[in-house]
Amino acid sequence: MKQTWKICVSILADMGFGTQVQTKTLAERLGYPADAKLVILHADDVAMAHSVNMASFAALDQKAISSASVMVTCPCLTEVAEYAKAHPDADLGVHLTLTSEWKTYRCGPVAPKEQVPSLLDPQGYFYPDVPSAAAHIKPKEAEREIRAQIELAIKMGIHPTHLDMHMMTLAATPQLYATLVKVGHDLHLPFLAVRGNGGRRIKSLLSETDIVFDSLVVFDSNVPPNQWTESYVKALDLLKPGLHYVIVHLGHDDAELEAVMVGHQSFGAAWRQRDFNAVTSPEFKHALERNHIILVGWKDLGKLSSP
Repeated sequence: MKQTWKICVSILADMGFGTQVQTKTLAERLGYPADAKLVILHADDVAMAHSVNMASFAALDQKAISSASVMVTCPCLTEVAEYAKAHPDADLGVHLTLTSEWKTYRCGPVAPKEQVPSLLDPQGYFYPDVPSAAAHIKPKEAEREIRAQIELAIKMGIHPTHLDMHMMTLAATPQLYATLVKVGHDLHLPFLAVRGNGGRRIKSLLSETDIVFDSLVVFDSNVPPNQWTESYVKALDLLKPGLHYVIVHLGHDDAELEAVMVGHQSFGAAWRQRDFNAVTSPEFKHALERNHIILVGWKDLGKLSSP
């Protein structure tokens, strides 16, 4: 998992964004002071399991998070669809999925397998890690699959507010990221883009209306469990004015999630329980208030990036 994040962050940083030429800052365009600290506090992997759904729904209902994204390739999608219908204001995107990392819990494409053969490992599932996926996936087949995932979400009654990436696989190469940008533009859906200090190989793909985050915050797996919430508070304390994307992975450490994530400490059942405990804790809420952090959603950004 740590290698996965190194890959995605390096590619995202290599984009070197600077496309938006605006007379107002993004914060001002959203109606906030120019020096506001804006955060989308986002939960990945909804629909992966009932436990993940229950924790994510609770966090959304408590407004402990401001958005979440859905893995339509997973079996608990119908549960999410029911939640979306009952909560039409919920900020739910599609967590575009091209990898399947768990040992005994595997998923494959929504598109017919014969139409996306480069996405499949020898067992007929998505590849379990980002380097393998990136080495095999053909961008045209990736586009076919992610369009199928978005179409399924809409068919199920989930009206996506944005597009993001499971394990950041679509950010593993410029060619795959170009596919994400193309689909986002075609469907008028905002997508994850992060400002960096590297080269500008694909800067030209973005339009002036695309929203670019100033930082992507994913928490360190080396933090001891008894310092988990404290580390999240410290991360909030370090945020500077701008727009930030803070990703958490929520779930309850129960028998179901332990079975799904057997053998995984990083992003496993205990990790997700600690994430849930952290974002719903009084300490975390006080840190948001103390740092004058404003939680915003993808729906807010979508209004700015609409044609």
